[in-house]
Amino acid sequence: MPSTATTYAAAIDLGATSGRVILGSWTDQRLQLSEVHRFKNSFRPLGGHEYWDIGSLWHEMRSGLAKVRHKLPREGHLGSVGVDTWGVDYVLLNDSGRVVYPVHSYRDARTQAGLHKLAGTRAALDRIYKATGIPNVFYNTSLQLAEVVAACPAVTDIATRCLFLPDYFNYLLSGRMENELTIASTSQLIDVMSCGWSRAALDHFHIPPHWFSKPMLPRVKLGRLRGEEKGEFGNSHFEKTQVVSVPGHDTACAFDAMPAAEDGSDLYLSSGTWSLVGFESDTPILGAEALAAGIANERTATGGYRPLRNVIGLWLLDNVVNEFDVRPVRDSEWAALMIASQKLPAPEELLNTADAAFGNPTSMKDAVDAQLKRRGIALPKHLAGYTRLICDSLGQAHADAMRTFEKLTSHKFKRILIVGGGSRNALLCQATADAAGIPVVSFALEGTAVGNLASQFIALGAVKDLATFRAHLASTLPNRVYTPKS
Repeated sequence: MPSTATTYAAAIDLGATSGRVILGSWTDQRLQLSEVHRFKNSFRPLGGHEYWDIGSLWHEMRSGLAKVRHKLPREGHLGSVGVDTWGVDYVLLNDSGRVVYPVHSYRDARTQAGLHKLAGTRAALDRIYKATGIPNVFYNTSLQLAEVVAACPAVTDIATRCLFLPDYFNYLLSGRMENELTIASTSQLIDVMSCGWSRAALDHFHIPPHWFSKPMLPRVKLGRLRGEEKGEFGNSHFEKTQVVSVPGHDTACAFDAMPAAEDGSDLYLSSGTWSLVGFESDTPILGAEALAAGIANERTATGGYRPLRNVIGLWLLDNVVNEFDVRPVRDSEWAALMIASQKLPAPEELLNTADAAFGNPTSMKDAVDAQLKRRGIALPKHLAGYTRLICDSLGQAHADAMRTFEKLTSHKFKRILIVGGGSRNALLCQATADAAGIPVVSFALEGTAVGNLASQFIALGAVKDLATFRAHLASTLPNRVYTPKS
């Protein structure tokens, strides 16, 4: 007989444009969610570089946890809290746990010199990919840290630890410094054939090995919430709250939330600022073709692999929309924009979404227009036209990623499962189905937060394992199927 006791956990889910704190409860093998706090996030320019406001993020997290207290029933106790964030970004600390260097955003252009240098050295490029299974991309932690060490050599004497963002917030909550595997695997510094650090990569980028501890698998209790935090939030509800190391990378959490078919025939799409297209595998995808295709072999919570391709995602659409004087704000206005866009004819030519100009331009609309002009393509006449063009282009990029995986492996995908903000975009879902030629199943769930909570419930013993969680979730989860148009 399943237990009817309720287990409560709080998922702190930090994205590059917004964050939220979600209270999850698990009762009688059913999940219920309550969003208690949502806030905006963005990097800020300073002196020609881009930085995260890490103090504001910590303030918002604590504000959210304080609100959790008011959502719990009178006799309820918060079993645990877990943190996930976007990948690659990090915090450098000294022995006493103080931040010793500003926290850069991965969209800072400071890595461009290192990016082009590695790209122009074929032997080194091949060697690093063979060692780490991560392609040469501007946002890689490896390039970020290499730039820091070159620009400020004294940092190697001052800093003694490097924690990725979820690791750092886990430290603030629990007092324990650890490097978690899934977030570490985004760095281009993990050995692709083990769960340890790649000495070849660390040496190549001149990064001190002592900055890192042995990566740990997630779903581990790091310890109880620190005493001062319990007092802030209310002892009666937080007295025994554990800090659980969930998969620190938000994409790993989103993939965990997917109620996928057991035969491995489902392709995963986590659609947000980035579109992360991939699947779960027992082995990495390596070699010259995989490197040329930009396949990243990130890791799962069990140490397996998540081969994926990064597509620019809704960052492209959101930034273009924000440049129009009249733009949607309310849900009803977004729905009207999508309906107007769907009524337009499909564009004859699509954007090259891999254009490096879309990384962090001063004006995204100007960057889109510049590409179209170079190719002799007429510019869209209004916001609905840009929206249709961008969604169709992203759909094609998703399909291209699928076909690359099928070419490089024995997989033949039958469905694409989509979660995240893009799962609510009917135009994007339909464009993906049409381009891929297979159904797209959109799930009405907060994928990243659900995956975060799944690991907490497993660590607390409320759920046996991920397969069990997925099975129970699938039986209650609303979804919408987009069938390819003939």
